[in-house]
Amino acid sequence: MKSGLIITGGKIDLAFARDFLREKGALADCVVSVDGGLEVTKALGLVPDAIVGDFDSVHQEILEEYRKNPEILWDVHRPEKDETDTELAINTAIKLGCARLMILGATGGRLDHELSNIHLLKLCLDLGVEAFLYDAWNKVYLLDGGKRFVRGETYGTYVSFIPLTERVRGITLRGFKYPLTGKDLTVGVEAGLCVSNEVKEEEAFISFESGILICVESRD
Repeated sequence: MKSGLIITGGKIDLAFARDFLREKGALADCVVSVDGGLEVTKALGLVPDAIVGDFDSVHQEILEEYRKNPEILWDVHRPEKDETDTELAINTAIKLGCARLMILGATGGRLDHELSNIHLLKLCLDLGVEAFLYDAWNKVYLLDGGKRFVRGETYGTYVSFIPLTERVRGITLRGFKYPLTGKDLTVGVEAGLCVSNEVKEEEAFISFESGILICVESRD
């Protein structure tokens, strides 16, 4: 499975990004950099395979430096467009053959962009592409079926499940600090029920009958 690293234009802690690259950078077969994310890309010493955006939030000298590399694919758009730059980057990575995406810079900035980026995970899910948003505190992805969690291997101490679809039916949690059996979750109802759970046994499992969940593995 070909993996892609997307560096988009939200807030990125450079120390975290360097640690992330040391741990997971080798998993990326291609790098797609997005507009303001080019500054982080340069600071990390990366040469992207593709650069995407309207380039309204990046210094021109950085753009000019990358333009000198003839091997970089450029996908240039006007600021007045229907897609966000992150959506365009996801589409570019998929066109490059990536079936698994690690996305940095999609959280921690403007809330409208952060919410939009979480919903872009649904686009990936529909296309059969695994996609994960990472920052220094969170790993965010979608579940449309069961999953196993191993204690000590989650991104942080806490695992939260939040409904993306209006209703998620029949949630069962085993091996967690707060177990459930056959519980339905509805948007706006019992909103905190599946937030800040923890893996307590060696393995923990979630299963459910229908719907889509946002899963957030997080640390303080």
